[in-house]
Amino acid sequence: MHHIRRACRATLPRTVLTRRALHVNTNNLESKYAEKLRQRAEEQGVSVSQLVENVKEAERKRLRELNAEAVRAKQAAEAKINASPKSTGPEINKGPEIPRKDSSPIKPLGSILNLPRVVSVNADAVSALWTAYHASRSEGTGRGYLCASIPLEAYEKMTAVAAKYSSFVLPVPRPNPAADPGTPEAAETPYEFHFMQWGFHEVPPIPSAADPDPFVPSTHTPSVSDGSTNPPTSTILFTPLQEYKMRNSYATPYLVLTHYTDLARTHGIVLLRGEITPGPGNDGRYLLSQEDAQILTLGVQKFYLWSDSKDPARDNESTGESFLKTFHENPQNFDWQEMLKYSTQL
Repeated sequence: MHHIRRACRATLPRTVLTRRALHVNTNNLESKYAEKLRQRAEEQGVSVSQLVENVKEAERKRLRELNAEAVRAKQAAEAKINASPKSTGPEINKGPEIPRKDSSPIKPLGSILNLPRVVSVNADAVSALWTAYHASRSEGTGRGYLCASIPLEAYEKMTAVAAKYSSFVLPVPRPNPAADPGTPEAAETPYEFHFMQWGFHEVPPIPSAADPDPFVPSTHTPSVSDGSTNPPTSTILFTPLQEYKMRNSYATPYLVLTHYTDLARTHGIVLLRGEITPGPGNDGRYLLSQEDAQILTLGVQKFYLWSDSKDPARDNESTGESFLKTFHENPQNFDWQEMLKYSTQL
């Protein structure tokens, strides 16, 4: 199986994306830019600690805004459902996909990293910086985010498959607290299915080199005239299947993966950013756990990054290809039990 270079260093056998490392040593980065922080604090007339607190407050404000947007989308969806005739529960629509009404515009990579400055460093340094940035989110806990660095070749293979099969269903294991210990029911793992949808967006320009502060967002505005040869930026939305059946395109995604392709041609990598939707109540909880978000992200690799080996029992198709093809072209023959066995294999 092709391997994706992670910005996060830990790895697991035969997997591409692994648990996001939160114990990243950012002391070197902090000491390197301590003087810049001090200068910026002086410019704003505040202490360094106050400057850091202001940044944290800005992040908390952004999360509150995201939560409020999710609540508004949910209320709008409920109002539409209440105003419509009751149905018996629609199945997944296999026809032309309807744009999600609640999805936000993609945050440009240039608003996170100063791309002209980043161009001057190698891919490993970019991956390390990407990891350090996300490990510092949510007041230094990194909660609510996933990150990775994907080789361009692997990304292009996945998106070629996604162009044919833009949706699928992935399982997440759930505990069975109702079962008595030692019983057959307790040994069986229940699963919750999440409906995933690929989306393709703008083609980012190839950034040019410069030498400003790498943490100051770039003022460069992408445009078609740049003549970019980067692949399109893409997203993957994950929504619990039952909620998607109820609300369809109005359902709130629990996890959004964004593939940034700005550095595809200059560095041969695509930066992955995963954002888990905050839960209601503004209490720091999320609609999905870090572990479940990681399982879904690994599932994308398993079904969309096919191995080169073919299975004679499946008409010389790879196993992932066979499941995707059946799901889209012969859904009546889709074997959920076999898919579960395959998805839980290491």
